[in-house]
Amino acid sequence: MAHKNIPIYGALSANIAIAVMKFVAATFTGSSAMLSEGIHSTVDSTNQLLLLLGLRRSQKPPDYAHPFGHGKEIYFWSLIVSILIFGLGGGMSIYEGIKHIQHPEPITNLIWNYAVLGGAFLFEGTSLVIAVRSFNKNSSIKGSLMKRLHVSKDPSHFVVIYEDAAALGGLIIAAAGVFIGSHYNLPIADGLASIVIGLLLAFVAVQLTIESRNLLIGESMQPHIIDDIVKIIKQDKNVVALRRPLTMHMAPNDVLLALDVQFAHKLNSSELIDTIQRLEVDIRQSYPEIKRIYIESGNLSPEVDAQKATRK
Repeated sequence: MAHKNIPIYGALSANIAIAVMKFVAATFTGSSAMLSEGIHSTVDSTNQLLLLLGLRRSQKPPDYAHPFGHGKEIYFWSLIVSILIFGLGGGMSIYEGIKHIQHPEPITNLIWNYAVLGGAFLFEGTSLVIAVRSFNKNSSIKGSLMKRLHVSKDPSHFVVIYEDAAALGGLIIAAAGVFIGSHYNLPIADGLASIVIGLLLAFVAVQLTIESRNLLIGESMQPHIIDDIVKIIKQDKNVVALRRPLTMHMAPNDVLLALDVQFAHKLNSSELIDTIQRLEVDIRQSYPEIKRIYIESGNLSPEVDAQKATRK
């Protein structure tokens, strides 16, 4: 598990260093956008700590109160991270921007601003590259990066990538605000940049909230995977019919599968047990993340006629 947390540790180290640099720069320059970026990096650092907490708690073994384990802890803490990004990151940045527009102050010590923004961009870029490489290495999903992030069930990857991407966007906006404000003598531009950064963080927070919500309330596996599971079951000669399988993610790599299957009536108890065990082995060989398989055997209603197995 430790190697899978490398993106989080990388992002945490980068954000702590960047937050210190940004606050120092904001103190010397009076830049509202730089102060917003400092708040942003502090929130991101807190978020990484919460993700690590969620990952640790999600590994707790099942108990009487939680017979299916604590895997969804990581989804809960990723939701908390989303709320913090929206409230502290986005809200405080917008507040600082409005305050700076109402009471604009000229930006001084530009070298501080540009040096810190350049250093922060390097740190954040490195963190993003590490996170994307780790995601690509551990993901078997096909398609574009955005599509794979959308269908990913692992917050330790998609939260860090979203955060780092938002951080890089915020740095570009902050640099633009500092440049316009100083070059054209428009201190208000710095405040506007802070507001735009806040809106960017709010947008990312909403996306993460939607992802976390779907996983918390019990998101299923992808439809094409369920179709493949149906094919695996249909290939068994002792299966007559089945309902559409039900799946639910209990954790990024822990899926519950419920099957309602009608087996051939000629099977005795020993043959039925062998068939069930064979199905479980075949399914897990293709999808090892399916940790729990519950198979109900009985007569199905006429609605499953379309699902009748093709004998081979």
